[in-house]
Amino acid sequence: MDEQRTREMEEQSMRETAGVVPVINLAAAPGARESWDRPKIVVYLWAACELLFVTNPWQISSSLRIRVLRLFGARIGRDVVFRQRTRVKFPWKLSVGDRSWIGEGVWIHNQNNVDIGQDVVVSQESFITTGSHAYRIDMRLITSPITIDDGVWVTSRTMITGGSHIGKSALISPMSLIKGTIPANSIFAGNPARRIGTRFESAK
Repeated sequence: MDEQRTREMEEQSMRETAGVVPVINLAAAPGARESWDRPKIVVYLWAACELLFVTNPWQISSSLRIRVLRLFGARIGRDVVFRQRTRVKFPWKLSVGDRSWIGEGVWIHNQNNVDIGQDVVVSQESFITTGSHAYRIDMRLITSPITIDDGVWVTSRTMITGGSHIGKSALISPMSLIKGTIPANSIFAGNPARRIGTRFESAK
């Protein structure tokens, strides 16, 4: 009898909660096409070229990958290395400085501008995303640019969120979550990332 009463109370509580907590109708959420900044045909053509020449693990040529990215508007400097299995949402919103390395499996989900400086390393499986959603209102797309200054090392499987700015020669430890401003020459780690040290002691 007690178990039945408990079950009935739980069911009643769930019904009451369902009537109070809102659910956003995603079918009515504003579309993400506002971030495209290019005609539909260009976006679709890029999706095909990305699959064939950028993400494709069998396509091992970094120079070919870079040529295709440049063809679609990416600004990429000299002596840059772009490894296999990388993804770039919109190359026309990407800038990469000279001698930078983009590691295998890096995903640059740039619905807003992503500016990567010179001599930057973005290591394997890292995720750079400029987008979020108005999760308390209507789930509309919200984007903010990301800047990674010269000399930064973003180590493996780091996530960098919109609006972040990583200062010159900072180092981000593996699997960290970056949100906001990271001072130059610092070492950050964790989720959320916190400062754990200084990269170059001589530069203090």
